[in-house]
Amino acid sequence: MSEPKRILFVCIGNACRSQMAEAFARAYGSDVLIASSAGLFPAKAVPPDTLRAMKEKSLDLSGQVPKSVVDLDRAKFDFILNMSGFPLPPLDGAVVREWEVPDPIVMDYKGHCAVRNRIEKLVRNLILELRRELHDEPPVQR
Repeated sequence: MSEPKRILFVCIGNACRSQMAEAFARAYGSDVLIASSAGLFPAKAVPPDTLRAMKEKSLDLSGQVPKSVVDLDRAKFDFILNMSGFPLPPLDGAVVREWEVPDPIVMDYKGHCAVRNRIEKLVRNLILELRRELHDEPPVQR
């Protein structure tokens, strides 16, 4: 059996999108991934609408704080899921995937929830992909 993939979710402020993605990944995919999140320009805090939207999904982000990608420069990741809309500098050969997800920071609560639902779907699809890869591996020869 292979090791879980190390995944980094990135957005601009690490306040909304990447925090949501990390929470969904931890809740649904801990068998196939280890999730982290960071921002290009970290915000001061996770906004109340993000906290509220995730609480509706029974996920508590109240202890989360925005982090910078700069703080993770020594960490190793298999995949980086970029939702920032900006190109990312390479991080130790990790595969970068672009996810087009609008930034809910300027949206009302209903918009926050729509973005949350889109991120949940993207994360679930990623987890299914990783599980398929895990089960398609040939058995270990003894």
